[in-house]
Amino acid sequence: MDYSSELESVIRKYDSLKMHYFNEKGRRDLLIDQKAKLEEALQKVLNNLDVLEQVRILLQKVSEYAREQSRRQIESLVTNCLQFIFDMNIEFKIEIEEVRGRPEAEFYVISNINGEEIKTKPQDARGGGVIDIISLAIRVAMLHCSSLEISGPLILDEPAKHVSEDYIIQVAEFLKQVSSMFDMQVIMVTHNRHLSEIANKGYRVGMIDGISRVSNDS
Repeated sequence: MDYSSELESVIRKYDSLKMHYFNEKGRRDLLIDQKAKLEEALQKVLNNLDVLEQVRILLQKVSEYAREQSRRQIESLVTNCLQFIFDMNIEFKIEIEEVRGRPEAEFYVISNINGEEIKTKPQDARGGGVIDIISLAIRVAMLHCSSLEISGPLILDEPAKHVSEDYIIQVAEFLKQVSSMFDMQVIMVTHNRHLSEIANKGYRVGMIDGISRVSNDS
């Protein structure tokens, strides 16, 4: 029996297995290193997601706070306007609810009659005059609450068309105060003589023979 040949064969197999072992060990070590790096990258992603979620929650809270501040400011200004023009027993309220993930606002007028609070939609409150004033006051409130620098005149088209003569003088005074408060020119189209009389400069537009004629009214 040729033990020398058999020994060489065993040695060759041993060397082959040894090489295979070290190759596989190298692959295993590489996979372990890659696994560690992937776990580290995954942890960073999870940490970033956690930070992003915290930022999202923070932004949501800031948005809710800003929305609440704006709501209160608009409510206060519109209520003051209603009470200045009509009486002290009337308030303006905004109710905000989340509908399909989006905030939606509903407007209400709260009237105190003989100690009883009556909650109605603006269009149903004391006739059309109230909704005219609410519309006007909300426009002013949006100017007041805006963080933007808004220039140019406030343009109004029949701002108190449905307001009775009993309250029109207060509307005129309110518009004068708005112009002074915001240092803003008010350009108004109106058929009401009380409102036209508060203007520093006025123009009368009349129809003569089917043609509009403009004349200086003041």
